[in-house]
Amino acid sequence: MTYAICDMNVPMRFDLRHVRAFVLLSEELHFSRAAQRAHMTQPAMSRLIRDLEQDVGVPLIARTTRSVELTEAGKAFLADGRAALERLERAVTNARRTASGEVGLLRIGYMDFAINGRLPEFLSAFSRYRPEIRLEISFIPTFKQQEALLAERIDIGFMIGPFEEPSMESYTFDDNRYVALLPITHPLSNVRTLRLSDLADQPFVLGSGENWGAFRNAFFSICHRAGFTPRITQEASSSEGIFGLVAAGAGVSVYASCVRNLQRRGIVIRDLDDVSEKIVTVAAWATPVRSPAVSIFTDFLLRVWGSV
Repeated sequence: MTYAICDMNVPMRFDLRHVRAFVLLSEELHFSRAAQRAHMTQPAMSRLIRDLEQDVGVPLIARTTRSVELTEAGKAFLADGRAALERLERAVTNARRTASGEVGLLRIGYMDFAINGRLPEFLSAFSRYRPEIRLEISFIPTFKQQEALLAERIDIGFMIGPFEEPSMESYTFDDNRYVALLPITHPLSNVRTLRLSDLADQPFVLGSGENWGAFRNAFFSICHRAGFTPRITQEASSSEGIFGLVAAGAGVSVYASCVRNLQRRGIVIRDLDDVSEKIVTVAAWATPVRSPAVSIFTDFLLRVWGSV
């Protein structure tokens, strides 16, 4: 048989059947045994190898009446061919497992009250439940999470609720009481419980409008019901910034009760007896759910975690 040198610009015609047959033959070095492992006849196996050699353009097998051996070109083809076959088989397995939700990627947004509350415990429990679903977790303020969900830039959001949108489903994940944060040297720090109205004449430290817009709206609402408008003298972009400014005596603040999960020096935390409202954290996602990984995540959230 003659072999033409393969033109690199001509597309190859062989497929996985040819490569798989060649790998089996290289392991058995016997056409009949290789054909049996491939669940085909020996002539069919011989035809696949012949077509592969014709397409590659060089002999891959040295045949005699008594033996089958790989040529040097065959050995070179085997190394890359076996690796390519393993990668493709792994790709098929991964595609099937992704479609079933066994593996995948979830893009999750969170804000301060979620990460300082129950979210770390929940995500740890889910990762133990489905360790092969990778979680990509990003800090995103509530209003920007809503935008990201609608634009499909994240799959799940943990934000201040409510989030009422026809294309979204939400679930109350956590709730927190409003609490006052005072410098440890503040005259009211010795009072066991406070009323929000007790802080009416105090300078306030709050999160900035860009990152804390949802909380500020809720906070201004309860202040107005208490009969005053808070005097904001300092703003911070993060919880750590708020805590630092309060500890430094720059003002008082109001935060979620999950702050008790954190250790902060120079600050005292006091309940607000006249505030019955709670800060609700919701988990939100697009509906109908199209991603198997999202389906598994939300099922765990609603049926497993929700029953704890």
